[in-house]
Amino acid sequence: MRKIIIATRNSQLALWQAYHIKERIEKSFPDVAVSLNEIVSRGDKVLDKPLALIGGKGHFTKELEEAMLRGEANLAVHSLKDVPTFIPDGLELAAITKRQDQSDVFLSHKYVSLQELPQGAVVGTTSLRRRMQLLQVRPDLKLKDLRGNVNTRLRKLKEGQYDAIILAYIGLSRLDLLKNIPFVQKLPLEMMIPPMGQAALGIEIVAEDALAREVAVSLNDAMTQLCTEIERDFIAAIGAGCSAPVACNAYEENGEIIFRVMLGLPDGSRVMQEQMSAMRDEAKDLGKNMAEFMIAKGALELLEEAEECAFKEERPERI
Repeated sequence: MRKIIIATRNSQLALWQAYHIKERIEKSFPDVAVSLNEIVSRGDKVLDKPLALIGGKGHFTKELEEAMLRGEANLAVHSLKDVPTFIPDGLELAAITKRQDQSDVFLSHKYVSLQELPQGAVVGTTSLRRRMQLLQVRPDLKLKDLRGNVNTRLRKLKEGQYDAIILAYIGLSRLDLLKNIPFVQKLPLEMMIPPMGQAALGIEIVAEDALAREVAVSLNDAMTQLCTEIERDFIAAIGAGCSAPVACNAYEENGEIIFRVMLGLPDGSRVMQEQMSAMRDEAKDLGKNMAEFMIAKGALELLEEAEECAFKEERPERI
């Protein structure tokens, strides 16, 4: 029997995703035995600091990539939003699974919706993208950092440390964690633009592994791949890291690909927001074209200012 080893983080959501892919592979390839190599990433170990201050999202993928390069796994399953635009030599982002619901969701034990929050309410989120967009809608809110795994974040909300928190809908839905929260409000994508790659899984493989490539091709969704490559091209071209409040989302509508971006200062005081579109067959360069347009309008200078502002009060303790 042929064998595939999947490298995965050992967080609850990552394991759900890895087992989901394992089941899909076993269904499509009954002659392939699939096992998991569970790895604790640094992003999962350091829970008391914003992700931007421990090196960004690459800390959720680095250890998995190192395991593949050591021959301890054939492929890795990632939340695509956590995958940096740079892929190490010897590895390849070979497939993107069909994208699911990209919404962010408002959660509270006291208030029905974001609009119903009282003036100065405490909202938990460490995401600079969410901070920027929330303060566009509700500049009166007090935003407070929120770290830990999903269950830890939900416990902190229940304990009353926050009036509300904002999380990604898809993870809560996959883990069936929404049922015990009194007030749940999906935020419209028009108000809260997602991050690059939201709600899709990235299948990274050892580039020379023929079986891993065969398996990855079977998992790929062409439309999701097109849209997320546009998003990743944009992020790569503007050099936006985890310390940058950047939202970008490409989607298909009636044969046209629409690409929306927003970037600015974490406090929402200055933002740039743009939209471009092209027919599907002509949309491949939308991300690069948007980056060139935004750079010409001063995006790099604004992002540099945003990085100076981000978590300024915490930087003396940077690790």
